[in-house]
Amino acid sequence: MNPSEKTLTTFETRVRQLILRIQELKKENDVLVAMVSENEQVIADLNAKLSQADRDYSTLKMAKMLEITDGDLEGAKARVSKLIREVNKCIAILSDEQ
Repeated sequence: MNPSEKTLTTFETRVRQLILRIQELKKENDVLVAMVSENEQVIADLNAKLSQADRDYSTLKMAKMLEITDGDLEGAKARVSKLIREVNKCIAILSDEQ
């Protein structure tokens, strides 16, 4: 085998190796693209669940506020009055300091 044939054979071998490597990388890329697509779907599902949970929480808060019965109404009024008195005390203390 003369030097040019040897060089040609080596070149052929390298080209085949490159082709095989390209095919491997394409397969790997396909797998990664599928994983990305799957993960994007999971993220979309989780975002939808989060949005639904936020809506449910807001609805529950609203329902809890509207749930006040007569007995709770008196207790709520007493708590609000107590808070107002405490705020007024704080205002008075701040006014005296100035």
